[in-house]
Amino acid sequence: MAGAYRGKEPVLLGILNGVVFFFAELVMAMQIPSRIDFIRAASYGSGMASKGTIRFTKDSEIPLWGEDVILIEDIVDTGRTLNTIIEKIQAKEPASLRICTLIDKVERREMEVPIDYRGFKVNEGFLVGYGLDHDERFRCLPDIYVIR
Repeated sequence: MAGAYRGKEPVLLGILNGVVFFFAELVMAMQIPSRIDFIRAASYGSGMASKGTIRFTKDSEIPLWGEDVILIEDIVDTGRTLNTIIEKIQAKEPASLRICTLIDKVERREMEVPIDYRGFKVNEGFLVGYGLDHDERFRCLPDIYVIR
């Protein structure tokens, strides 16, 4: 669904919960008007590795048909969750879909994902802080840390 934005306000669609800090700062820093919404997909539970099952617990409230959508994620790890989310959004037939992530973590990538905008790449480590969590802890840390 590549294509340039047509001057219409894009829908910035954040993936909860980890994206909240990055999403808020990104929206405030952008110089273009936009509409915001969130979806929630979970795959980790309380462990440090994805369980492989993706549960959707919140869907977009803005209809995405014909819209320019920028999907915003905190971290792309294996790629499985993001690919599942991309398929779900593409089924709603947006005019375009771009992917933005704060962290592109390549260590455990199992599926290629089309990342259009990335904050930075990391090779390894379990990261927490700035919205990233381990068992719902450490999200409030102002910086990003590696759990050893």
